[in-house]
Amino acid sequence: MHWSASGTSDRNAGGARREGRGLAGAGDDGIRAGMGLLDLLGGGAPGIGVGDPAPDFALPDPSGRTVRLGDYRGRKAVVLYFYPKDDTPGCRAEAQAFRDEIKVFFGLEATIVGVSNGSVKAKADFKRKYSLNFRLLADENREVAKAYGALGLLGLTPRRVTFVIGKDGRIRRIFASVMPISHLDAAKEALFKLREEEEHAAAKALPAAP
Repeated sequence: MHWSASGTSDRNAGGARREGRGLAGAGDDGIRAGMGLLDLLGGGAPGIGVGDPAPDFALPDPSGRTVRLGDYRGRKAVVLYFYPKDDTPGCRAEAQAFRDEIKVFFGLEATIVGVSNGSVKAKADFKRKYSLNFRLLADENREVAKAYGALGLLGLTPRRVTFVIGKDGRIRRIFASVMPISHLDAAKEALFKLREEEEHAAAKALPAAP
């Protein structure tokens, strides 16, 4: 899968290429060089793309409960976002942005799940300190981040990347950006589009009027 320089996937569910937003003022050579550096540091394009099944996982939340991605299949869409570290400025801003618009996601029949490789205790402290109203999961051995191609610098911590997963368990959008708040907007945009597609499919399935 090829990624645009903005960090968003440029492959749609059918595998076709689509235009991405490139780096301002950067030519193709500059973009390739930048992405090559990311690959070297462990933050290059993942092996999964839009339209692929989302890799299943089971991780503990701050209460010690094991949360499985598969538990949401057929019931809710999932906004799965990887973030570098608990209670750092960018990760705090991103988490608070999702927290403050949680009702929008409820209305779109979606749940939010944040993942990083901090401990369960770090997740519990982060969640309690900022009254976060969604799940944070501890990927302490980085296996889930690795499965999603979300490892960052030298493979030590996740980079900031969000996967929007449909109720069918397939990835519908991949968005990577160092700008924390942009992930909120990207997730909402993808979910509104999903709802439109579902409504259109439901309308087509209705029997024709006599």
